[in-house]
Amino acid sequence: MRWAVTLSATSSAIFLAGTALAQPVPSSIRPELRPVTETVSRAETLLPVVVANTTVARPQARPAVLTSQTSAPVEDSEANAGFQRWIDGLRGRALSAGINSATFDRAFQGVRYDPNVIKRDRNQSEFTKTIWEYLDSAASDNRVSNGKDALRAHDRVLTAIEAKYGVEKEVVVAVWGLESNYGTFRGKNDVVRSLATLAYDGRRGEFFEGQLVAALRILQSGDTSPRNMTGSWAGAMGHTQFIPTSYLDYAVDFAGDGKRDIWSDDPTDALASTAAYLSRFGWTKGQPWGVEVQLPRGFDYATANRKVTRNPGQWANLGVVGVDGKPVPNHGAASILLPAGGQGAAFMIFKNFEVIERYNAADAYVIGVGHLSDRIGGGAAFQAEWPRGDRALTFSERQEMQRRLTAAGFSTQGVDGKIGPKTLEAVRAFQQAQGLTADGYASLSLLKRLR
Repeated sequence: MRWAVTLSATSSAIFLAGTALAQPVPSSIRPELRPVTETVSRAETLLPVVVANTTVARPQARPAVLTSQTSAPVEDSEANAGFQRWIDGLRGRALSAGINSATFDRAFQGVRYDPNVIKRDRNQSEFTKTIWEYLDSAASDNRVSNGKDALRAHDRVLTAIEAKYGVEKEVVVAVWGLESNYGTFRGKNDVVRSLATLAYDGRRGEFFEGQLVAALRILQSGDTSPRNMTGSWAGAMGHTQFIPTSYLDYAVDFAGDGKRDIWSDDPTDALASTAAYLSRFGWTKGQPWGVEVQLPRGFDYATANRKVTRNPGQWANLGVVGVDGKPVPNHGAASILLPAGGQGAAFMIFKNFEVIERYNAADAYVIGVGHLSDRIGGGAAFQAEWPRGDRALTFSERQEMQRRLTAAGFSTQGVDGKIGPKTLEAVRAFQQAQGLTADGYASLSLLKRLR
């Protein structure tokens, strides 16, 4: 699914779009931004996440997260006057793309401009959560318990799905848990109305018009009806929140009723579609997404880089071992990930980490899915402590850090407020020059030092 999301792995901050979390009630937890992603004011909801300098694809392509310096929303009065004219123009383009007139007219019957969708899109004011705060919710005791219940309740179909696609059922359930809180928060927005409103608005018009035409193709295929096609305000649909283009490419009819139904209370097709998606991108059964590890004294933090891969035995020779003190079993090439720099948990990650990234590229989301699946399967909580005294940098602080690093001779190749590879390199270089641990952790204390 994949809209653009952004989490700065190096600063351990997850930049969430949406409303602040309120008190309890579980919902979607994608650090995501599923479109930059919908969110709900509920406690166990994971808001859309934005991951710095990454583009994700939850089975889909989520639009990149934009900053506040974007065009103003269309005024409601103007929208009410022009929306129908835009639909008339869209009709010709849709028909040229193979949508028949009956499908188009049925889909748009009674559809009006939705100003609330635009408000949601514009009010994605950036606020931040640290990765540990995100994971506290993603793998909370309640979410783990509900995941075990869901696994038992749907064990027969999940076992069959695992047998066909080679994706462990715990992983499929974990995605379900983070995307819709096991089907309890699938979104109630009319997808055609939402996508049409966003396409008409124009800020990301081309993307949303493409999703809208894909939604019309789904309707034309007979998989669902226009008003039954509901989802998030940005068009992500069903139990595991597929956007229309991803649905067309990866959804499956596992129930065998002739329809790929990801919207109904029965999650069979949605769960199978998620497994099919992960399988399509190379899931290796039996390989973990990652393993928590201990780093030795004097660890070379420059090797904690996704581009540096070694097998677990080679890492063990360098002193990197599991939390039990033993070498990690050989699951293939692996790299070391430090989402909170040298001050938090360290992970040895394998190829399956990259596969989950295809669903949502935010490191927090991938770790959340992986850890939740491990916990559902009976695994333990992470052993390492996080630097809970830290807070995430704000957007303006990240920009300031980039400006100050560049001024100090450590160029970040631009000031965009995203802690991506270039900024990471600059942070490491500055840390080395200052005699600090060169772990690339873009912390508030580092910004204060730059000041």
